[in-house]
Amino acid sequence: MEQKNSTTQLSNQSENTESYVRLPLVKTNFILMSIAGAMIIAGFLLMLGGSSTAEEFNPDIFSTRRIVVGPTIAFLGFLFMGFGIIYRPRRKE
Repeated sequence: MEQKNSTTQLSNQSENTESYVRLPLVKTNFILMSIAGAMIIAGFLLMLGGSSTAEEFNPDIFSTRRIVVGPTIAFLGFLFMGFGIIYRPRRKE
């Protein structure tokens, strides 16, 4: 009988300690990281375009979208990804 009581006490203690353990990443972190991933992909997609060949010069390779806007959005996405990983939501009391 004493064996059974100690077993139930141990299982109750382990359940209580597990409820207080916080996971390092919660739903909010994953939402922020998915937004950052979409920003990174959008930045790389903005950098896409046709290239110049030996026979024909394509002036579009110097467009503002490809050399300023795309890399800036991708870089901000990488920064936001770091923020999404580090962000810790406030505890509800």
